Amino acid sequence: MRQERGRSDRPGKIIAVHLSYGSRAAQRGRTPAAPSYFLKASSSVAASGGTVERPAGTELLAFEGEIALVIGRDARRVGLGDAWDHVAAVTAANDLGLYDFRAADKGSNLRSKSGDGFTPLGPDLIDARTVDPGRLRVRTWVNGDLVQDDTAADLLFPLAQIVADLSQHLTLETGDVILTGTPAGSSVIVPGDVVEVEVDALETGATSGRLVTTVTAGTADGFDPGLGSLPAVDDTQREEAWGSRAAAGLPAAEPAPAASGLSPELRDKLERVPVAALSQQLRKRGLDNVSIDGVRPMHPERRLIGTAATLRFVPLREDLFADFGGGFNAQKQAFDRVATGEVIVIEARGETGSGTLGDILALRAQARGAAGIVTDGGVRDAAAVADTGLPVYSAGAHPAVLGRRHVPWEAGGTIACGGATVQPGDVIVGDADGVIVIPPGLVVEIVDAALAQEDEDAWIAQRVAEGAAIEGLFPMNASWRARYDGERGA
Repeated sequence: MRQERGRSDRPGKIIAVHLSYGSRAAQRGRTPAAPSYFLKASSSVAASGGTVERPAGTELLAFEGEIALVIGRDARRVGLGDAWDHVAAVTAANDLGLYDFRAADKGSNLRSKSGDGFTPLGPDLIDARTVDPGRLRVRTWVNGDLVQDDTAADLLFPLAQIVADLSQHLTLETGDVILTGTPAGSSVIVPGDVVEVEVDALETGATSGRLVTTVTAGTADGFDPGLGSLPAVDDTQREEAWGSRAAAGLPAAEPAPAASGLSPELRDKLERVPVAALSQQLRKRGLDNVSIDGVRPMHPERRLIGTAATLRFVPLREDLFADFGGGFNAQKQAFDRVATGEVIVIEARGETGSGTLGDILALRAQARGAAGIVTDGGVRDAAAVADTGLPVYSAGAHPAVLGRRHVPWEAGGTIACGGATVQPGDVIVGDADGVIVIPPGLVVEIVDAALAQEDEDAWIAQRVAEGAAIEGLFPMNASWRARYDGERGA
């Protein structure tokens, strides 16, 4: 049925999710552990084909294409396995927002998100009973160009979880609308722009149709300073509204300081996740060259976890070694200054014809509280280094001293170790399978996703052990997924 919105059929309430897609979380550099929400005024609802006004005196009106859920049956304290039964329909939404008022709202989003016309919905409804909630897609076009394209598979929190969680806190009433968050690609729109959003079911082809909204320029005089806050923007708001500093026309930000350590909670999570699982999650996010190849652990049973402190050797040149090889050189600086919880990662170009450390340096690293050492070169005094108990990964043992193959060149820069680029502050994790490098801004997202995948894989393994066939189970089809979600929410 075609959806026409007026005062009489407005939803009782509109609830929106702050941050819910992995792609958006990666863009923002933060990943929530649980969903969080805000309310939008029902008077912000608009139909397809309408206009939205960018108020005079503002500059950062942004679109957010989203999957909207329409509640069909009151829900209060429903379980995960029953939550989707309370959803009547799925449609498209544009969760428009005015970043100029985000600072004034202090998280409530009242002024920034509840303007008239700021919640276009429709145009058509998709029967929720006919779709797999994990196989819905949302796409957004601006002036005909596709700018957002993602599916519910990338959601940090499944749609049913959002419904069940909200029902713990309030009654979801028939007709209420839940806006389930936007993927990466949201950006600023200006008067004259035309935004189209469509939600469709990948399995059935059912579609909401194109939700069309045209941006117009406000003609009023603006906001009265005697009544309340005025629009205000800074470069942080511009960056988040446009999606990046480059898109906003801002200069590149100064590099963030290197991480000094890992919280106990994050370290505990990393202790529980195999390196192979972390590698899988990194690959899903397009990071495929983050393993340090060609290194083997001295203690395969010991896990390596820490943040990188880097050291680089260049190929031997005798005149340079005479100037840089002696005294308090870069090698000694790296070992003498390593901080508690750091992993010394050494670039030796895969050259194993001499040692890049020996027992004295290993003892110094241990005394400083280093988490371990990774080198794609050799290790001298290998037995003594092993006796320290420090987790050490290397390309092998060699009796020769440093000056046979290397010049110690730099401590603290960006290096290449075992084919992987490593920067100070990167998170280093190693086990018997090898060593992997995780960008610090992604580590929480990666480890949480890996833990969730481990739980899922363990459940699948149990079903296989019980005699279930692999087909349809690994990976799970809709039927198995529903069973898994139901048992997990029990």
